[in-house]
Amino acid sequence: MYILVQLINLIYWAYFILIFLRFIFSWVRPDPYHQIWGPLMQISYQLTEPLLGPIRRILPAMGGLDFSPLILLFLLGFLRSILINALI
Repeated sequence: MYILVQLINLIYWAYFILIFLRFIFSWVRPDPYHQIWGPLMQISYQLTEPLLGPIRRILPAMGGLDFSPLILLFLLGFLRSILINALI
């Protein structure tokens, strides 16, 4: 059980970091061809878009603000707590 709880926490924090990076990249807009930032930006977009895309389609337009990362983090935290409580 302990290993499953740690795995759930690891996956949650990995997605948290990827969503946070995507949030920062949307404000800073680094060069996509940069040796370090380019691949990191592509990975964060490829791993988070399958979860953020459906949320964006459901949410109405908010005048240029994207609240889908915030909602995804809330949903992932809620799912994490449910899974951990079910295992314990």
